Amino acid sequence: MSHRTQLPQFIPDCHPDRNFRFPKGSGNGVDGPVFVRDAKTLLARGFATLALLLLSAAAPFSALAQKPAGASVVAELPAGAMQVKANTACLECHEARIILQQRLSKAAWTKEVDKMMKWGAQVDPADRDALIDYLSANFSPDKPAYDPQRTSEKTGSAKSSK
Repeated sequence: MSHRTQLPQFIPDCHPDRNFRFPKGSGNGVDGPVFVRDAKTLLARGFATLALLLLSAAAPFSALAQKPAGASVVAELPAGAMQVKANTACLECHEARIILQQRLSKAAWTKEVDKMMKWGAQVDPADRDALIDYLSANFSPDKPAYDPQRTSEKTGSAKSSK
């Protein structure tokens, strides 16, 4: 009787019999070597997965940057020679209420307009001073505080008096 050792169930790559294959359906979960069929397919799948992850991560931020649908653009800013230019320059990124609630001096409006122009606000340099005059005339510290329009309460949500 010879004392031969049995081959172990798992054979590492460095084993002399590394070409050993488990029989199909052996229950070992391995029916042979696993090969990547096509490196281009694998690369394309990786890029597609990465693109989906980036898009899903960016979606909440783009939703925050969007203005709500149905927001009135022109009607909210006060009438004046620069109302249309203010709508174009400011309301491209901001809601009108952001501007309406400001109470800044002319120097502060100058800094604010210059900063927004650096950040990409579309203001013609020839219109810069007139826009600053419009903003400082309508939204200066001596103007009354901004009082936003209140929405009516929904039916049933108000306390009833007895």
